[in-house]
Amino acid sequence: MPEETVPPPPPVPSNAFAYAPTPPPRRRSAGFWLLIIGGSLAMLALLIGGTVWSAMQSLKANDSDENSIATSSKKIGVIEVTGVILTADTLSQQMRKMAADSDVKAIILHINSPGGGAAASQELFNEVVRIRKESHKKIVASIESVGASGAYYIASGCDKIYANDASVVGSIGVIMEWTNYGELLRWAKLKNVTLKAGELKDAGDPTRDLTLKEQAYFQTLVDNMHGQFIHDVATGRSTSDDKILPLATGQVWTGQQAIGLHLIDKQGGFRVALMDTARDAGISGEPGIQRPAKAKRSVLSALMGGDADNLFPNPSKLLDQAPGFYYMWK
Repeated sequence: MPEETVPPPPPVPSNAFAYAPTPPPRRRSAGFWLLIIGGSLAMLALLIGGTVWSAMQSLKANDSDENSIATSSKKIGVIEVTGVILTADTLSQQMRKMAADSDVKAIILHINSPGGGAAASQELFNEVVRIRKESHKKIVASIESVGASGAYYIASGCDKIYANDASVVGSIGVIMEWTNYGELLRWAKLKNVTLKAGELKDAGDPTRDLTLKEQAYFQTLVDNMHGQFIHDVATGRSTSDDKILPLATGQVWTGQQAIGLHLIDKQGGFRVALMDTARDAGISGEPGIQRPAKAKRSVLSALMGGDADNLFPNPSKLLDQAPGFYYMWK
């Protein structure tokens, strides 16, 4: 018998799978989403809490380091003079507190500064001299990397100056400067308008060049301040103006060079100054150190690792662009 032929299966449409029904999505319960949200909030709270705790511990540690009280009642006060000196208020207040503290037997100004404003530097020099005279406590300067211009001005009022061999010392000079942006105004098609009473009232106007008369006028001010600087350094170093004048060229020397010029008293770092000062103050053995209380920082500043106040500068500072006189090494 002939074999029966089986007919082939009918062809499957090409889009058959496209129309295959898909299972409905699995719906999460409300408890599942509450668990996810609650867990996320708990982790965020732990992160914030840990950060705040760490910041507070950092603040406490800083306070502990700065205000640690030595077991000995005889201590050496140490005040940091760092960066550009623009105001005398904080350092003057710190020195006065140290002078009034009966446990502090002497004060060291630990200096690392290129100087700063002429008036602020001179005010601090006068404060050093006054406190030495009234409190009968020795004030010693220990120059770290830089003790130049206004910073050296302050140091010269101390009983003794220490510096490392490679420290930068000196720069007895005055500088006056500002920015002339007249070309920028002209480029922007802006015009400065000034009304004045007094020929030299607008001397130093940053929108134009100085006249010859204005240059001569400012030079007399600079020369006068230079003379004050020279005289005060000579007084502080117990010498004459004539001896300091040849060194008042604005240049700096290393600590190794400065010792031969009698601009410092001894080569050595902070440790040498500390032990010598303690011995001179009648403290035997390792001296206790008293530092000024550190200014409190906000939690926001601690969290950001810096001074949050700098994020919101005082608008009035933007207007403080007048010509300035500086005892500063550049």
